[in-house]
Amino acid sequence: MNITDFLSVLHIAEKLKNTIRHSYTSNGRHESVAEHTFRTTLMAYFIKDEFPEADIDKVIKMCLIHDIGEAFTGDIPAFEKTLADENIEKRLLMDWVNHIPTPFNTEMFYLYREMEEQQTIEAKLYKALDGLEAVIQHNEADLSTWSENEYELNLTYAEDKCEFSPYLRRLRAVIKEETKKKIIDRKGETL
Repeated sequence: MNITDFLSVLHIAEKLKNTIRHSYTSNGRHESVAEHTFRTTLMAYFIKDEFPEADIDKVIKMCLIHDIGEAFTGDIPAFEKTLADENIEKRLLMDWVNHIPTPFNTEMFYLYREMEEQQTIEAKLYKALDGLEAVIQHNEADLSTWSENEYELNLTYAEDKCEFSPYLRRLRAVIKEETKKKIIDRKGETL
């Protein structure tokens, strides 16, 4: 990739550092999309031994690019995002992808299509990790940062995305127990 195109791609990626997510970090500040992307990608790297049948390099690529569209639209929490929002983000993202030099534009196009179709183990794995990272981050944040609907959502979010894998179902169950403990410890309630 020539230097001008390379820098152009990096300038778009930098926007993800400044794009704030709904989630908070453990020290009370809003998380950026770039931070979410980093840890989702790190998760893929560290679970590669659990999925020997998966192309983990492809999963890592999917995790790296999965939220680039938010550089153009900002982050909209999953529980607020509409189909219209998704379509706008997809259109803006594909416009950008089409202007990236070959072979990167072609590879990204096929990765995004595979991610959207959710038919391969790699696509399913990326999608599960994306959801699980969000739940883990909520568990690490103070309960005062949660919206009212997140008490229930954090107990169920991404369960459907983990169904294909015994390992991910077990991981989701442990994360759910962390959520319950957090709520009980803070509110003194039983679940």
